[in-house]
Amino acid sequence: MSFSLSFNRFLVIGVAVGAAVATLPAATAIAAPTAPAASCSTSYLPLPDPHCTPGATNPDVTQATINSTICVSGWTATVRPPTSYTNALKKQGIADYGYSDTNMSDYEEDHFLPLELGGAPRDPRNLWPEPHSGDKNSYSKDSVENAVKKAVCAGQATLSAAQHAMLTDWTTAKSVLGI
Repeated sequence: MSFSLSFNRFLVIGVAVGAAVATLPAATAIAAPTAPAASCSTSYLPLPDPHCTPGATNPDVTQATINSTICVSGWTATVRPPTSYTNALKKQGIADYGYSDTNMSDYEEDHFLPLELGGAPRDPRNLWPEPHSGDKNSYSKDSVENAVKKAVCAGQATLSAAQHAMLTDWTTAKSVLGI
């Protein structure tokens, strides 16, 4: 998901409508513009659309810094963005993904690459509205994130292998990493 993509999409609609108004006679009625088509696909669920939400890393988290970052209890709370920031992204993401259910409480504005594994906290490329519904959902992903972080901090998996496994397919990350 990208704010510039969404903003530009609405900007183009506004320009097109404005141009149409300028060329029509004064008595001509203008139909309201239709809602733009979803720019992100839900066909990848339970994963996000990789074109909209490819994931992004936090440069402060490396294999050399895990013992002072992700492996410190409570560290993610120091980098987690406030809901005042993520709710705006969630609302836009629900529209971008074209979800028919637009109830914001039915989604978690999730970090595709979890903060617990060095995901970028505020980068829109790493945030998306992950559904609470379905067999593999935001709740089941949380348990995978915790298990993978535990393995990284215990030296059972490298940070880069864990990040790759989560970004490739979080539903198989534990088996891919052998945990």
